[in-house]
Amino acid sequence: MDCKKIFEKFEDGKAFVKTTERPAIEGVQKAALNRKGNMLFNSGDAEAARRIFLTTGYSDGLSRIGDYYRSQGRILDALRMYWIAPDRNKAEPLIMRCAVMLQDIIHKEEDGEVHE
Repeated sequence: MDCKKIFEKFEDGKAFVKTTERPAIEGVQKAALNRKGNMLFNSGDAEAARRIFLTTGYSDGLSRIGDYYRSQGRILDALRMYWIAPDRNKAEPLIMRCAVMLQDIIHKEEDGEVHE
């Protein structure tokens, strides 16, 4: 992908391109970033740690962010972190929980119990 051609489409040069590719990070730099992310997480800044762990692809850190989100009741955010990690052992129970909730909504709607 030629990013310069993509940005040429925007006259003011202010554009954001989201990619699914992680940047190439050397082992030493990746380790340093993961340490920084761990420090941030341990000091209570889970969001900054999340950004670092997503960048480096640090699965243990992403799983811990998922645990944090789960403890905060942010189930879908937790599921996303577990899925990216990938930590299927933690993701599966949340997937099942979401499936049960959706089934309940569908059954209530079929019975005419759901009102807008």
